[in-house]
Amino acid sequence: MQTFLPTEFLATDRGKEADSILRACVHCGFCLATCPTYQVLGNELDSPRGRIYLIKAMLEGEAVTAVTRTHLDRCLSCQSCETTCPSGVNYHRLLDIGRAEVEQRVPRSPVSRGVRWLLRRIMPYRRRFTPLLGLGQVFRFLLPGFLREHVPVRGKAISVAVGQHTRKVILVQGCVQPGLSPATNAAATLVLDKLGIEAITVAAESCCGAMSYHLTAQQEGLDFARSNIDAWWPLVEKGAEAIVMTASGCSNFVQDYGSLLKHDPRYAQRAEKIVSLLKDIAEVLNKEELEALQLHNAGRISWHCPCTAQHGQKLDGVTRAVLNRLGLELPAIVDAHLCCGSAGTNALFQPAIAKALRERKLAALEASHPQQIVTANIGCQMHLGAGTETPVVHWIELVARSIRSTL
Repeated sequence: MQTFLPTEFLATDRGKEADSILRACVHCGFCLATCPTYQVLGNELDSPRGRIYLIKAMLEGEAVTAVTRTHLDRCLSCQSCETTCPSGVNYHRLLDIGRAEVEQRVPRSPVSRGVRWLLRRIMPYRRRFTPLLGLGQVFRFLLPGFLREHVPVRGKAISVAVGQHTRKVILVQGCVQPGLSPATNAAATLVLDKLGIEAITVAAESCCGAMSYHLTAQQEGLDFARSNIDAWWPLVEKGAEAIVMTASGCSNFVQDYGSLLKHDPRYAQRAEKIVSLLKDIAEVLNKEELEALQLHNAGRISWHCPCTAQHGQKLDGVTRAVLNRLGLELPAIVDAHLCCGSAGTNALFQPAIAKALRERKLAALEASHPQQIVTANIGCQMHLGAGTETPVVHWIELVARSIRSTL
């Protein structure tokens, strides 16, 4: 794609990056076939190619309106287009640049800014979010329907007794997962212990930064990233063999720490080290002997691979291999590449699109009449669970449940 970006913008790091990404696009349109918002809305401006045109026009100096911002807001950042793209267009980075630019040129209404500010003041902070969630769960019956859907019934925690081991990993807790699904990290701790690995948590860690960054508070998101590097670094220096995450949405953002902080002289090198140690829980198990973890009475399941795992980190095959080794048969899912509609805060800001995509996804997942749906990201888990009576859990909980039944 030929570009004519202003000289002053091209002189910046973002300008150079945007120009390089735009020039990689060859207008082929392959991305339209795998874009979930285009599948629902049928408008090319709600496809990656259409949004690339909009971003290019804006960066080249054409007039920008709230319509441009709306089309960029609707993108789920699912990265399915990147899996499809034959030219390797780094679309999600271009989208980040475009969203930051349009935010400056077309300010949001005070109400919209206030809602986004409030979310950023609550959800990334575990000690704020969990008590407020608990309050909402107690009075859930009083909440209006649109809000009740986003407040699940209280999840059951599990108690685990684990030992000390020579092998140690940092287990990232996350900001909303401990409140929404308290069994997930406990399950991961138990499974790692069974494999002779001690999971260490770091009290000082913060939100991964994804929410702030994707709500165009990008400096705030980078500050969260720096805070986490500082929090994890002492254990990294002591020899922690991995930084393990159970929420693929978070790990997908952490894997970008190196590129996001590459121009920060204080953090660039450490960020690259953090990325080199980052592991999804499936990647850890895939390297271990799993005979001691064979599942018992797991029943029929459907596997939903989150976009952040499937397209962002290319982990679908890894997780499938682990589940197969554990004795599970995974039925084929129609359009498994398409997003479920959760996409972080997308379900809050784009409820109609989110529900349409959820209905499609659940129809595909429930076609085999599973007793449970398993996934690997807290956002997908909550979003899917709100639309079905079939239990939706993180797959690591199945493994932990099997271990506990044999203790």
